[in-house]
Amino acid sequence: MGVLDSKVPSGPLADKWTKHKNEIELVNPANKRNIDVIVVGTGLAGGSAAATMAELGYNVKTFCYQDSPRRAHSIAAQGGVNAAKNYQGDGDSVYRLFYDTVKGGDYRSREANVHRLAEVSTNIIDQCVAQGVPFAREYGGLLDNRSFGGVLVSRTFYAKGQTGQQLLLGAYAAMNRQIQRGKIKSYTRHEMLDLVLVDGKARGIIARNLVTGEIERHSAHAVVIASGGYGNLFFLSTYCMGANVMAAWKAHKRGAFFANPCFTQIHPTCIPVSGDHQSKLTLMSESLRNDGRIWVPKKLEDAKAIREGKLKPTDLAEEDRDYYLERRYPAFGNLVPRDVASRAAKERCDAGYGVNKTGEAVYLDFDAAIMRYGREKALTSGMKNPDDKTVRKLGEEVVEAKYGNLFQMYEKIVDQNPYKTPMMIYPAVHYTMGGLWVDYNLMTTIPGCYAAGEANFSDHGANRLGASALMQGLADGYFVLPYTIGDYLSDDIRTGPIPTETPEFEEAENNVRERIQKLMSAKGEHSVDYYHKKLGKIMWNKCGMARNAKELQEAMDEIAELRKDFWANVKVTGVADGKNQELEKAGRVADFLELGELFAMDALERNESCGGHFREEYQTPEGEALRDDKNFTFVSAWEYKGDPRKAKLHKEELVYENIEVKTRSYK
Repeated sequence: MGVLDSKVPSGPLADKWTKHKNEIELVNPANKRNIDVIVVGTGLAGGSAAATMAELGYNVKTFCYQDSPRRAHSIAAQGGVNAAKNYQGDGDSVYRLFYDTVKGGDYRSREANVHRLAEVSTNIIDQCVAQGVPFAREYGGLLDNRSFGGVLVSRTFYAKGQTGQQLLLGAYAAMNRQIQRGKIKSYTRHEMLDLVLVDGKARGIIARNLVTGEIERHSAHAVVIASGGYGNLFFLSTYCMGANVMAAWKAHKRGAFFANPCFTQIHPTCIPVSGDHQSKLTLMSESLRNDGRIWVPKKLEDAKAIREGKLKPTDLAEEDRDYYLERRYPAFGNLVPRDVASRAAKERCDAGYGVNKTGEAVYLDFDAAIMRYGREKALTSGMKNPDDKTVRKLGEEVVEAKYGNLFQMYEKIVDQNPYKTPMMIYPAVHYTMGGLWVDYNLMTTIPGCYAAGEANFSDHGANRLGASALMQGLADGYFVLPYTIGDYLSDDIRTGPIPTETPEFEEAENNVRERIQKLMSAKGEHSVDYYHKKLGKIMWNKCGMARNAKELQEAMDEIAELRKDFWANVKVTGVADGKNQELEKAGRVADFLELGELFAMDALERNESCGGHFREEYQTPEGEALRDDKNFTFVSAWEYKGDPRKAKLHKEELVYENIEVKTRSYK
């Protein structure tokens, strides 16, 4: 166990996936009825995988900590899902999507996986349309597209600003059909607390019923981890409050390598932090950068006056505004990739040009788009020489049709009308490109344990392009895992049901009970949130948008001390054998306190800047990321050795045979 064999098929890149599907082993329909699969997480990756495998005939058990599979964090995705359909006729293709994704990830992703993702992207749209997902359509009835950061084409399919919700409802409907057929057993309000290995293979999980507190054993022939990312490590993030790393971390501690933990995405268009008592952040979709222009005042005195409330942004003349992304990156403008836009916003705010009270915000302005759309609407409506008031009214109607729910959400949170005054935005933690290491079949280094969607590392490298998360989750769940898992399960057609009354299940359950007892018996004085907030501040200040060797080492030491204090002084109220949300949080934060140290160690080990990993020591004179392709063109895969500081580094060398590796430029 633990050998890094990516199992990438031989042959030309464009033929690898087809060749692989033709050569792998299959399980016939009669035998699928005798095979059980556990899926942990019911977001787009887990939900689509569970529905598809059940449709194929496998017996599936799904687990989620929410009260319904449709509550997964995938529901929060706003902007869209990518696919190389080229409906706009603007030059898109499977290769172009593949190239943009590898380049956007700063040449730190596996070529074969990304090309497969681009290939199956076109199937995703057909699948979801067939499910009734109400994608936006243009005047001729065809599906509409918009553009996202890091690309020069329009390939993002969307449903207003609620694309994730609509896609998840499609997957949930497919799941529901299988639940009704008895092919899926849905365990809601259950949390996976350990992975069970029998003879070195993943054969089940230990789960806690979050309503009754009961510890349960569940067996299967294979386990799929589709539990999302670990961004709540930073406490303040755009993730839902319950998002955690527990399922993936338990698999890691059982032998699954954890890859690229330091590759975390900072999203540039988040509503800024408003105070010390805030518990989460809210995202404004990247789709807004299609029409919104990002700027700060050109003069420091104007920025100061705005912060003090003496000047309004609408008072500033056009020549007094610095549209810094358009100035620095003319080819892509406001649609540069997320890591580039985030660092540029931080640079302007650090220089004193921030526009909210804390000085950590820039403007996202729709005035020009409103007037442009208004003039276009007036012309197509046959109006001659309409006044500005009429043009503005028409333009606001167009913008409302495209982004209305996002504008409404912003106004409810900030109490400002974004049709009349620019939005304020600032970067925030949004996605994690790191995750469990998987091979081409999406199997981890534990036989029979798979990872799908954001829980694995495979497709996004050091930076994810917008609208690619939904694409990867659905590709893994609908079109990759249901094929590849059969290759492994073909050896289990005579195995029979996996018993749970075995020493392996006993040992795993005892470990879980001991950990719960340890958490409950700590008679400290600090709440779980006290430690989570402290960890979040360490992570944001020393492992956030900019990192350096000194502070990363400090972060490792501080997190180790914080973890020691947590186990001695945390106070978990309530009881273990019943509903207890403090106990749930305590278990999740305990895992974050281990992952945080590994995260910092991974960032310290990678002596280069790439994508979302920006080391201050490695940058160009213009302040851009400076990669070291000679020494760091590899995936960092960490093996658990009993303590984060003792983790062993394995490297998967990345080979690019179809793309020229060069410095990213969006100028």
